Amino acid sequence: MDGLASAPLPSETGMRDQVDRDIDGLSPYEFLSPWIIYGPLVIVWILLGLRYRDFAVATLANPHIPAGGLCGESKGDILDQVGRDARAWIAPWHVFTSGNGSDIRAREAMDRLGLTFPVVVKPDIGCKGAGVRRLDGPESLRETLGLYPDNVAVMIQHFIPHVGEAGIFYSRIPGEATGRILSMTFKTSPSVVGDGLSTLRELVLAHPRTGRVPHVYLPRLAAQLDHVPEAGRRIPLVFTGNHSKGSAFRDASHLVTPELTRRIDAILRSMPDFHHGRVDLRFASVAALREGHGFQIIEINGIGSEPIHMWAPGTALADIYRIQFRFYGRAFRIGDLMRRRGHRSSGAFHMLRLWRRQSALIASYPPGH
Repeated sequence: MDGLASAPLPSETGMRDQVDRDIDGLSPYEFLSPWIIYGPLVIVWILLGLRYRDFAVATLANPHIPAGGLCGESKGDILDQVGRDARAWIAPWHVFTSGNGSDIRAREAMDRLGLTFPVVVKPDIGCKGAGVRRLDGPESLRETLGLYPDNVAVMIQHFIPHVGEAGIFYSRIPGEATGRILSMTFKTSPSVVGDGLSTLRELVLAHPRTGRVPHVYLPRLAAQLDHVPEAGRRIPLVFTGNHSKGSAFRDASHLVTPELTRRIDAILRSMPDFHHGRVDLRFASVAALREGHGFQIIEINGIGSEPIHMWAPGTALADIYRIQFRFYGRAFRIGDLMRRRGHRSSGAFHMLRLWRRQSALIASYPPGH
């Protein structure tokens, strides 16, 4: 982020109010230790592995993606699997390698795709918003690419200007004519509004959400914390729609319509054997999204996708466990059906190798915004 982000256009206000409802809420479970949140899931995964006689059978839910999209997959390779006609729904992208001349390669890709600043740059292999940045000009592009180690795959992508962002979890049992949307979640960046007197640090600490978990927000804003924003200026605190970066989520599953389901199903059915995962997109309005248009896809993720509606304020800890068990249990069921069709998993040790490689790469990336 180059400097402090500006307030939204006046025409965006109603849209933001629709998406941001309950944004100030903070679940007491949101930032617990990962062992508390995911420990029971590890146990259930082991039990399911014993039941299905293969700890990696869930990866067969999407057999043409490494590890089914659990970890270590290429974002670009997944988008490349989308059919030609369906690609119109995806924000244009290009993957190139970091290192000497990477800013030139990025600008050449922008020219080919017809992109102008701002753009989004992110690692091709990664998760939880690691290394994801909105870049507003050539200087920030050059600076950010210089922070990557050499020979790392990096994606440059069109910045979708829509205010609304959603994660849609899709699932289809092999043999079913159409898939289902299991959940839809609106993602929003908490923001503060300047009063002309308080520093950004003071505004963050006074906010009903961010003030309760300042360690999530303050480190990324370190260079700006002593700045006093002018009165009325809205300052988003997060760019990436990731829970670990501080984005807030609201369960919008009740807004799913047959029209939206048909659109998402058609896009994902254009991919070979994609059965279980999450589509992340930005949308122009809730009404248009429900009608199945007015959106662009950012990413398509496999079985490693979290059912992120579990982070909505008011979700009990028992429900967080229940949601995870349901979604990953379904991945095992789908994977077992694909195994019966002749697919074979690469095994648990392959998953471990991919996870270790991904972890090493993430440790080398610049901080995300």
